[in-house]
Amino acid sequence: MNDIILTGDRPTGKLHIGHYFGSLKNRVKLQNEYETYIEVADIQALTDNFSNPEKVKNNVEQIVMDQLAVGIDPEKSTIFLQSMIPEIAELTVFYSNLVTIARLQRNPTVKTEISQKKELFGESVTYGFLGYPISQAADITAFNANIIPVGEDQLPLIEQCREIVRKFNSIYGETLREPQAYIGENKRIKGLDGNEKMGKSLGNAIYLSDPEEEITKKVMNALTDPARIKKDDYGNPDICMVSYYHKLFSNSEVEEICAECRAGKRGCVVCKKQLIKNIVKELLPIQEKRRYYEENPKLVKEILMEGTKKAQKEAANTIKKVKESMKLDYFLV
Repeated sequence: MNDIILTGDRPTGKLHIGHYFGSLKNRVKLQNEYETYIEVADIQALTDNFSNPEKVKNNVEQIVMDQLAVGIDPEKSTIFLQSMIPEIAELTVFYSNLVTIARLQRNPTVKTEISQKKELFGESVTYGFLGYPISQAADITAFNANIIPVGEDQLPLIEQCREIVRKFNSIYGETLREPQAYIGENKRIKGLDGNEKMGKSLGNAIYLSDPEEEITKKVMNALTDPARIKKDDYGNPDICMVSYYHKLFSNSEVEEICAECRAGKRGCVVCKKQLIKNIVKELLPIQEKRRYYEENPKLVKEILMEGTKKAQKEAANTIKKVKESMKLDYFLV
């Protein structure tokens, strides 16, 4: 069997540099090595945006444009819309019989995300949000994917998918392929505020489409060494987010930048301005390519439609095998 990748994003906002270093750069590389499916996970986005469907709808084409702008090639990668694949919903229902509520509640990723969304859910988490690991297992298995690029925080979700696959196969016979997590070089990118995760909802992100003035504003307000008051104070780049981002954007300059900071020979303003320059330089070709797609929205829609058609065919093959294994093939010839 060919190795198949399944990855994707929730359309809850434009993509940022956390996505870029954490997954997008890797996707561009991997699409040359493996058959790749990239999901626009609009149904999953609704699990915590159920009262704001316009937000989800309005961001579908935004994240598709971000994908294309960084170098995702629709001739190599299949970009598809989750809600247009009804087989995913069917698989979710079937798999829900194989997972207990207690097991979902123990999932570390789910527990963390529920705690972050107390303002939304209060003490009553919806079934849809608690059960999204089941839906994610349906996403993966619908396309027979066996390589799943994820961040370190998503590993419990992949393990839960593996459990579902093993249980399904033990009951109904060998039908589904067990996936493996693939962790890239950059497991997780921190936010401008020092938070362990850069997130759309955390207000600590630099977006791939941010103009120079917005990047400047964000970087100038980034967290630095709080003990450094004057320019010639000895700095600690290990606790400075500007230094952290220099390691992503400044390459060969990093060693010199950190040495000057520690010696009190480089002020924070100079350091931030250099970082701004390097970020703008890296994002410029991405933003130029994105503008092309912004000016050609019909092309973006066609790419998404064609990818969804291809994904529909693959998912239909999977559901046929699943129903045969489950003895639900009453009228299938």
